[in-house]
Amino acid sequence: MNLHAPNGLVRAETIEVVTEAARLAEIGPAWDALWSRTDGLIFQSHAWISGWWHNLSDLDLWELRIGVVWNGDRLEAIMPLCVQKRRGLRFLEWAANSYSDYEDVLVAPGYAPEALHVLWDQLTASGGFDIALINRLLPTAQMQAMSGRGGVVRLVPNHRSEISHRVSGEWTTGNAWFESQSKKPRQNYRRGKKSMAELGDLRFRLLDADEAVEPVLERLSALKRQWMDARGHSSALFEAGDKTLAALVDAMAQAGVLRIFVLELDGLIVAISVNFVQHRSLMAFVTTYDPAFERLSPGTLLMNDYIMWAFENGYHVVDFLCGAEAFKSRFATQAVRLSTLIAPGSLLGRGVLLGDIVRHRIAKWRAHRSLTKDDGSGTA
Repeated sequence: MNLHAPNGLVRAETIEVVTEAARLAEIGPAWDALWSRTDGLIFQSHAWISGWWHNLSDLDLWELRIGVVWNGDRLEAIMPLCVQKRRGLRFLEWAANSYSDYEDVLVAPGYAPEALHVLWDQLTASGGFDIALINRLLPTAQMQAMSGRGGVVRLVPNHRSEISHRVSGEWTTGNAWFESQSKKPRQNYRRGKKSMAELGDLRFRLLDADEAVEPVLERLSALKRQWMDARGHSSALFEAGDKTLAALVDAMAQAGVLRIFVLELDGLIVAISVNFVQHRSLMAFVTTYDPAFERLSPGTLLMNDYIMWAFENGYHVVDFLCGAEAFKSRFATQAVRLSTLIAPGSLLGRGVLLGDIVRHRIAKWRAHRSLTKDDGSGTA
């Protein structure tokens, strides 16, 4: 069912809550138009959200809840949410949250922030969730305006956060960036390239726009599964037969932002990075390498190559997106903290969040107590 609610506070516009796949498809052209007007990230595009939704294998655990504001036949705002059941709770969260790094609403230029409050109230009015968890918010995210606002379901800052690492600078060529690195990483790169080249014909390249990506994605998924199996990890995105990754990559391709880099040895792909370009940044979505060549660090070699490519081609930021992996921090010149807003949606959710607050405060107290003991300032 799709709910409609005219509201004078939104300039006599119409609020709709999209809950059905058919309606999600119907609003695609209007969504695309707003996405283009707002210069939104690929994570907020209709193709991205649809690609995720249509490839879910456990639909019984999910419910679409996408809030949109119409002005005639034109969309003015989109808040792409869903409800997911996990760990015995129902979470109201971003749609495609598992595969998206920077979450936010789409809001037309000049649109009043107060309208978001009305949209949020309409989205949450029907209940049906225990906890609203709105995460991965950049400091500049428009959803930040919802902090401390709203009616019955009032979002507040939460202690959870994530880190985004990036390389940012005014280097005008790839070589200028490379030469700015310290001696050891430069030596490691040159030594690794030389060692790999001794094994065969080594080639770094960007896939052509008309080149088939299916074999590359199959290779990427196979390498990812090897890497995760060795560490006891798993991800539905890389399971054999899953079509979600292909759908998300197709969304990038259709938007004209896809950039896939590979490092090949005698034609065999030994490292892959699926990236996209937006806002004068090169963003690294998924990267992996062949464990058989691990001692030669092909993944690190590829990162050096695509960072140099980025600055050579006029980009000022290489964004590694979410995740605090050590290899990201080794390259990064900047770290950005992504914040979380949270709210209870039921008595169960209120109890869970209260318990979480208590545990967090106890953990902080213990950490503080440990520090004071370590520096000798504690008392016996």
